[in-house]
Amino acid sequence: QVHLVESGGGLVQAGNSLRLSCVASEPVLYGWGWFRQAPGKEREFVALISATTGSLFYADSVKGRFTIFGDNVKNTVYLQMNALKPEDTAVYFCARRANSDYPFSSAGYDFWGQGTQVTVSS
Repeated sequence: QVHLVESGGGLVQAGNSLRLSCVASEPVLYGWGWFRQAPGKEREFVALISATTGSLFYADSVKGRFTIFGDNVKNTVYLQMNALKPEDTAVYFCARRANSDYPFSSAGYDFWGQGTQVTVSS
Protein backbone atom coordinates (compact mmCIF):
# COMPACT_ATOMS: atom_id res chain seq x y z
CA GLN A 1 0.00 0.00 0.00
CA VAL A 2 1.43 3.35 -1.07
CA HIS A 3 0.39 6.40 0.92
CA LEU A 4 0.23 9.83 -0.66
CA VAL A 5 -0.27 12.94 1.44
CA GLU A 6 -1.04 16.32 -0.10
CA SER A 7 -0.62 19.71 1.52
CA GLY A 8 -0.58 23.35 0.57
CA GLY A 9 -4.18 24.07 -0.28
CA GLY A 10 -6.03 27.11 1.00
CA LEU A 11 -8.04 30.21 0.22
CA VAL A 12 -6.48 32.83 -2.05
CA GLN A 13 -7.63 35.75 -4.14
CA ALA A 14 -7.67 35.56 -7.89
CA GLY A 15 -4.30 36.32 -9.42
CA ASN A 16 -2.34 34.93 -6.50
CA SER A 17 -0.32 31.72 -6.21
CA LEU A 18 -0.26 28.48 -4.25
CA ARG A 19 2.12 25.54 -4.20
CA LEU A 20 0.76 22.08 -3.51
CA SER A 21 2.98 19.26 -2.28
CA CYS A 22 2.48 15.52 -2.29
CA VAL A 23 4.71 13.07 -0.48
CA ALA A 24 4.72 9.35 -1.24
CA SER A 25 5.62 6.64 1.24
CA GLU A 26 7.91 4.98 -1.33
CA PRO A 27 9.58 5.83 -4.65
CA VAL A 28 7.31 6.29 -7.64
CA LEU A 29 8.21 4.23 -10.71
CA TYR A 30 6.17 5.65 -13.59
CA GLY A 31 5.37 9.14 -12.44
CA TRP A 32 2.85 11.40 -10.81
CA GLY A 33 -0.33 13.13 -11.73
CA TRP A 34 -2.43 15.92 -10.34
CA PHE A 35 -6.19 15.90 -10.78
CA ARG A 36 -8.92 18.13 -9.45
CA GLN A 37 -12.61 17.88 -8.76
CA ALA A 38 -14.94 20.83 -8.44
CA PRO A 39 -18.37 20.52 -6.78
CA GLY A 40 -20.83 18.79 -9.06
CA LYS A 41 -18.18 17.99 -11.65
CA GLU A 42 -16.16 14.95 -12.55
CA ARG A 43 -12.53 14.59 -11.59
CA GLU A 44 -10.32 16.07 -14.29
CA PHE A 45 -6.69 15.79 -15.25
CA VAL A 46 -4.48 18.77 -14.42
CA ALA A 47 -0.84 17.80 -14.94
CA LEU A 48 1.57 14.89 -14.96
CA ILE A 49 5.28 14.25 -14.82
CA SER A 50 6.91 11.09 -16.08
CA ALA A 51 9.42 9.57 -13.68
CA THR A 52 11.18 7.79 -16.55
CA THR A 53 11.48 10.54 -19.18
CA GLY A 54 10.78 13.71 -17.20
CA SER A 55 8.10 14.62 -19.74
CA LEU A 56 5.47 17.09 -18.58
CA PHE A 57 1.87 17.39 -19.70
CA TYR A 58 -0.79 19.92 -18.74
CA ALA A 59 -4.47 20.40 -19.26
CA ASP A 60 -5.16 23.29 -21.62
CA SER A 61 -6.98 25.13 -18.85
CA VAL A 62 -3.83 25.42 -16.72
CA LYS A 63 -1.09 25.52 -19.35
CA GLY A 64 1.19 28.50 -18.81
CA ARG A 65 -0.02 29.04 -15.25
CA PHE A 66 0.71 25.75 -13.46
CA THR A 67 4.01 23.91 -13.21
CA ILE A 68 4.53 20.34 -12.02
CA PHE A 69 7.91 19.26 -10.76
CA GLY A 70 9.28 16.55 -8.54
CA ASP A 71 12.03 15.68 -6.11
CA ASN A 72 12.82 11.98 -6.44
CA VAL A 73 15.08 12.01 -3.39
CA LYS A 74 12.19 13.17 -1.24
CA ASN A 75 9.53 11.12 -3.09
CA THR A 76 7.66 14.39 -3.49
CA VAL A 77 5.84 16.10 -6.33
CA TYR A 78 4.77 19.72 -6.41
CA LEU A 79 2.21 21.75 -8.29
CA GLN A 80 3.03 25.42 -8.51
CA MET A 81 -0.14 27.32 -9.35
CA ASN A 82 0.18 30.93 -10.49
CA ALA A 83 -2.37 33.45 -11.72
CA LEU A 84 -5.14 31.50 -10.04
CA LYS A 85 -8.70 31.98 -11.23
CA PRO A 86 -12.02 31.32 -9.46
CA GLU A 87 -12.59 28.42 -11.87
CA ASP A 88 -9.51 26.71 -10.41
CA THR A 89 -11.47 26.18 -7.20
CA ALA A 90 -11.57 22.43 -6.51
CA VAL A 91 -10.21 19.63 -4.39
CA TYR A 92 -6.81 18.73 -5.79
CA PHE A 93 -5.55 15.17 -5.71
CA CYS A 94 -2.13 13.75 -6.41
CA ALA A 95 -1.87 10.23 -7.72
CA ARG A 96 0.73 7.63 -8.60
CA ARG A 97 0.81 6.38 -12.15
CA ALA A 98 0.22 2.64 -12.27
CA ASN A 99 1.87 2.14 -15.67
CA SER A 100 2.42 3.93 -18.95
CA ASP A 101 -1.21 3.63 -20.06
CA TYR A 102 -4.03 6.18 -19.80
CA PRO A 103 -1.85 9.08 -18.63
CA PHE A 104 -4.71 11.60 -18.70
CA SER A 105 -7.36 9.41 -17.09
CA SER A 106 -7.95 8.33 -13.52
CA ALA A 107 -7.75 4.77 -14.82
CA GLY A 108 -4.00 5.15 -15.25
CA TYR A 109 -3.37 5.76 -11.56
CA ASP A 110 -3.46 3.29 -8.70
CA PHE A 111 -2.90 5.22 -5.47
CA TRP A 112 -4.38 8.58 -4.55
CA GLY A 113 -3.95 11.15 -1.85
CA GLN A 114 -6.81 12.37 0.29
CA GLY A 115 -7.06 15.68 -1.55
CA THR A 116 -6.48 19.27 -0.56
CA GLN A 117 -8.99 22.09 -1.02
CA VAL A 118 -8.07 25.08 -3.15
CA THR A 119 -10.48 27.99 -3.13
CA VAL A 120 -9.93 31.05 -5.29
CA SER A 121 -12.04 34.10 -4.57
CA SER A 122 -12.80 36.76 -7.16
